[in-house]
Amino acid sequence: MTGTADGPPLRRAAVVGTGVIGAGWVATLLAHGVRVAATDPADGARQRLLDAVAAHWPTMRLLGAPDEPDLDLLTFTTDPLEAVDGADLVQENGPEDLALKQRLFADLDAAAPAHAVLASSSSNLTPSSIQERCTVHPERVLVGHPFNPVHVVPLVEVVPGGRTSAAAVDTAMAWYEQLGKRPVHVRREVPGHLANRLQAALWREAYSLVESGVASVTDVDVALSNGPGLRWAVLGPFVNQHLSGIGAGGLGHVLRHLGPGTARLWDDLGTPELTPALVDLLVAGVEAELAGRDDADVAAARDRLVVGLLAAKDSEKGLP
Repeated sequence: MTGTADGPPLRRAAVVGTGVIGAGWVATLLAHGVRVAATDPADGARQRLLDAVAAHWPTMRLLGAPDEPDLDLLTFTTDPLEAVDGADLVQENGPEDLALKQRLFADLDAAAPAHAVLASSSSNLTPSSIQERCTVHPERVLVGHPFNPVHVVPLVEVVPGGRTSAAAVDTAMAWYEQLGKRPVHVRREVPGHLANRLQAALWREAYSLVESGVASVTDVDVALSNGPGLRWAVLGPFVNQHLSGIGAGGLGHVLRHLGPGTARLWDDLGTPELTPALVDLLVAGVEAELAGRDDADVAAARDRLVVGLLAAKDSEKGLP
């Protein structure tokens, strides 16, 4: 493994918590030749991790990984303090429980090498709250939030806390890039970070449209996956909006001429309550849309298509 111009090579990592997210991190690290110490206190966690890595590996091969994972690079322990010994990067993936994370990070901070970056995969908790009880090197604690499926989707949101150093952010960004990720630096702490807030805004209106009878669950999925979702998967909302005004002044033209109509739509967007009745309606809609297809097969097909899209994007230089 070689480092980038921005940082030293990532050689050893500890993965704390090996559920869905942690297993995705382990597969990613092994695919890039990084030595991994994994830890999880749950009964049967080691075997479930091995099964998950094996299940992920066909996709990892499509992403350029070796034919088989080098399991000699992987060790497993139930003791998180043992796992972080010698680690460069510690990636924590425990439950979204602030008190638990604060206790855990205080222990990890006391045990991990001074140079190690301590990253939480938390999707909602702020890094300042997570690092609150760290007294040794709180400046190396941050959020490194991936997107599921972790072994496929490149995005990692790097969010520093109030006591996180710029050096820790730079090192984390460089290491995630070495793992084939596309890290973004979230410059201010907000609940949900960046992408989850964007998702939440879309889900709110999607739920409202179904609740009010404007569209079915299938209608919404088809509209997005065959319409704006196709463009959003290639370019983000701002550049796509700019391109819609090509020849007439780009984004400035779009905002001047279509912006007022968009603002009126904002005023008309729904504010649904996630009642049991709405939950039942959404669940029934998904079941009808899938029509008995196996969830694992659908997820595998999704992952193959995402890998193909990533390869196509990689061939087009200069895209975000």
